Amino acid sequence: MMKLRHTELSIPAGPVWLEALQAHAPDSAGLIVIAQTAVGNHRESREAHFARRLQDAGFSTLIFDLLTRHEESRDPDTRYNTPLLGQRIDALFEWLRHQPPLVGLPIGLVASGTGSAAAVRALAREQEMIDAFVCRGGRPGLAGISPLRQLACPTLMIVGGRDEHLPNVRQAFDLIGAHKAWQTVPGTDEFFREPGTLDAAATLATAWFRSHLRPRSTHEGAA
Repeated sequence: MMKLRHTELSIPAGPVWLEALQAHAPDSAGLIVIAQTAVGNHRESREAHFARRLQDAGFSTLIFDLLTRHEESRDPDTRYNTPLLGQRIDALFEWLRHQPPLVGLPIGLVASGTGSAAAVRALAREQEMIDAFVCRGGRPGLAGISPLRQLACPTLMIVGGRDEHLPNVRQAFDLIGAHKAWQTVPGTDEFFREPGTLDAAATLATAWFRSHLRPRSTHEGAA
């Protein structure tokens, strides 16, 4: 089992600093970034549980908040500002380019909620930064038609069988031009709160990243 080093981080994004938790080992199979729209305990939250499943599979992880604590408490509508959240993912990509221990690692991205639309927007601009993308439910359609069509990295859509936004998610999925796959977890909505459903989503994500993350000697995004 990998020996992970956990590091709490503050990552600059324009006028704000965003909190993150990195769990890294030099011998990991890749880095998985988990973008979350809820500011929470990075060690005990649902995203932390999801990250541990990926760590068990040999990946380093980086849980990254798209909101500040002030925004979550005073301006919760910020979570629906997908252009702004997309710019914050851009800022994370810029930060990653300047982290020598991570250069050469293949990188995957997981997003949910409105963060999925933000991720699509960022990935449409940064064609080479991410090697594989997992959209766990959420609202990817809010990204717009053009960003969805511009996606270039292999994309897995994991949806709950009882997600009330399922038709909209399917419409967004159909617009994606990259290699893609669709997986349904029965008996849950977009939040995967029913027992075992978040683990089922993590298992699907792990398989996707194992298939699509390949070692590389230099990070193309650093060019």
